[in-house]
Amino acid sequence: MYPYLRMFKEILKFRQAPPLGAFDTHVSHHLCWPWDIDPWMELNNGRTLTLYDLGRLPMIARVGLDRVARDRGWGLAVAGASVRYRGRIKTFDRIEMRTRMVGWDGRFVYVDQTMWVRGECASQALIRTAITQGKRGIVPPAEMAVALGLAADSPPLPGWVAAWADADALRPWPPVG
Repeated sequence: MYPYLRMFKEILKFRQAPPLGAFDTHVSHHLCWPWDIDPWMELNNGRTLTLYDLGRLPMIARVGLDRVARDRGWGLAVAGASVRYRGRIKTFDRIEMRTRMVGWDGRFVYVDQTMWVRGECASQALIRTAITQGKRGIVPPAEMAVALGLAADSPPLPGWVAAWADADALRPWPPVG
């Protein structure tokens, strides 16, 4: 079940936080609860992605994208993700999450997120998001940028982000077999 109470808590907690610049890092803190773990007594990989939602939503609000999206009738959807797991997160571990937008291309906005436990990075997610609008489909991220007072062109994407986007574009869709 989606953790709506935790989501609302995060949104309320950061409601009065100072605004962030579009590329600034939003830092949030979370706890790994018993219902977040898998049979191996560590943070479930699916719940990891859900917890990353709890970092992105306040970041979106703090950069002003929530207001812009609401005013224009836009939605935000995860359009892809790549996660690296490098450390175990156990029940009751305190997690520091860092979330930042790294840039965009012609279709997607890229967000880098990390989870830290006891000063060590436990996981990193690269999230590709799409801005959507009903039957129009995907809204070009340049429109988002201009609406936020940014240049339409993204700063260059980090090489590893661009390489991931290029590699993902090679995957056949719909999948074969």
